[in-house]
Parts: sequence; C-alpha cells; structure tokens
Amino acid sequence: MVYQASESRYREMLYRRSGRSGLKLPAISLGLWHNFGDETSFETGRSMIRHAFDLGITHFDLANNYGPPPGSAEENFGRILELDMAPYRDEIVISTKAGYKMWEGPYNEWGSRKYLVSSLDRSLQRMGLDYVDIFYHHRPDPDTPLEETMGALDHVVRQGKALYVGISNYSAEQTREAAAILKQLGTPCLIHQPSYSMMNRRPEESGLLDTLGELGIGSIVFSPLQKGILTDRYLNGIPADSRAAGPSVFMSPSELTEAVLTKVRKLQQLADERGQKLSQMALAWVLRKETVTSALIGASKTSQIDDAVGALAKLAFTEEELSRIDAILAG
Repeated sequence: MVYQASESRYREMLYRRSGRSGLKLPAISLGLWHNFGDETSFETGRSMIRHAFDLGITHFDLANNYGPPPGSAEENFGRILELDMAPYRDEIVISTKAGYKMWEGPYNEWGSRKYLVSSLDRSLQRMGLDYVDIFYHHRPDPDTPLEETMGALDHVVRQGKALYVGISNYSAEQTREAAAILKQLGTPCLIHQPSYSMMNRRPEESGLLDTLGELGIGSIVFSPLQKGILTDRYLNGIPADSRAAGPSVFMSPSELTEAVLTKVRKLQQLADERGQKLSQMALAWVLRKETVTSALIGASKTSQIDDAVGALAKLAFTEEELSRIDAILAG
C-alpha cells in the first residue's frame, strides 16, 4: 500500500525557530542512532519514521556512523525515503554528521577538509540525496585547525550539498570560535547538538546555552532521557530486552545504582502529580529553555514516539516544581 501522510500531521506539533535563522524545527526530533541499522528490522524502522511524520516530526537526525553497522542507518533511511517519503522531501529536514571513524587510512575521521567532504559525499550516496538540510561536524578535532574544519562546512554549503551547517559536542569557547569563523565566511552556524538532561546539566553549567543564546544559534539536545534512565523502564529492575541488560556502548548496568534509582522514583512521583510520564516531564524540562530548539529522541517502538510528542501537552513548570527537581537530583 502506498504511504500517504496523515492530513492532521501539523495540528499538534510545536515548531521552534533555530536561533536567529529562518528554519523551524519540531520540538521533538527523531534520531536514528541505534534502532535503524541492519540489526533492526527494516519494517520496524520504516513504521517508526512514517508514524513520526504523521505526528508532525519533520526532522530526522543521522550521522555517517549510525547503525549498527556504521552507514547502515543512512542506507535504510534512503530506502524509506524512496519507498515512502520522496513526495514529502520538501517537508522534511534531514541532517547528518561526520567526525568519527568510518573507513581505513589516515583520512577516516576527525575534521580535515578531505575527510568531511568525502564523508558527506558518501552519506548522500547512501541516502540517495542531492543535499542534506543540515551537515554537522560531530566532534571537535584537537589537531586540525578550526579554520580548516569550518572552511569545509562552508565549502559543502557553497557546493549545494548542505543547506545549513552545525556543530556537536563543542564547548562554549570552541562554539564561539567556530561561529566567528563561519560568520566571516558567510555561512552562519545554524545549530549546536549537545548532550543535555535533568541529570546532565553541563550545557547550563559551562555557559554553552547562554553562549548559543547570545550568538543566535539554535540547539537540539541529545540524550534528554539520560540513556533511558529518566523513564519508568528501570524502576523495577533491568528488563531483559533493554540495552543495559547486555553488552552495549550505550549504557552500563553500573549506571543504575540504587542512589540513582531512588532519585528516579522521586522524579516519577512528581511526574505523576503533574499528570505526565517521567519521560514526558524530562523532555518538558529540557524544552523549558528558550535556547533549546528541539529535543532529540531515540525510539524502538512507535509508542515511545507517542509518549514523546505527548510531552508537548504540558511544558510549563512552576518554580516549586523546578526547585523540587533540583533538590531531588542534588540529594
């Protein structure tokens, strides 16, 4: 059956402008890091992308190394585009990144012009695209001059292979330097992708969010649920089908200490009082910041996407609620 997007897809979703740019992103974006590679059923990934779009999620976030294996998420997304989403390409924001190891040899990672341009070419080929909407440098390179890395981002925009560029995992100081170079080149930095959650406040504490606000750069935060800890998934032990149950680079059972779980249970109680799931409260908490354009979620089933979008029904917090959250996590 030919896929036809829901006619109501734009009725409930909230869209936020990315910094001082003209681009709006959905408050909830879907990341394709772990559940869209060859180790996941293609039809499962396909159903999640279609379901997300039906709910108004127009932004799909990838990287060259997403899978597993690396590259397979882009390949599978390209197939889904061809099968289902091609008629809606102009309604979709597709992002990808480069920075981590992808092939053998001396030009296989980090931030050289050689690597970044080659990686984007390969990503476009895997997805069957002429361009992506956003191309990120995935992590700072301690050895390559920042001028070269930012020059490569400017280059791919001028080639027509990306509409916008962004950075990920950069510190506040590195962000300021990168943004200044890009501004001088004439290709503004659209967006920054940091890790941020109630349990990981480094973007606040380091001044990164303030820097982004000052510079007019948007942000899309990843791991807002702290690897799934800020959900009800682990309140009664570690499920056999969870990532924490087996070998994973994503998370370790050692992160689920009794002290952590005690805090999660108290947060769950507050979420209950707010009439939300804990995961929804955690998403609302990161989205309370004006400098946060979108929260990036991962999903292994469509119900998780429903839950995430449901967070938008109650984004406001009272000062008392915010103080309780701080007290719980400081305990």
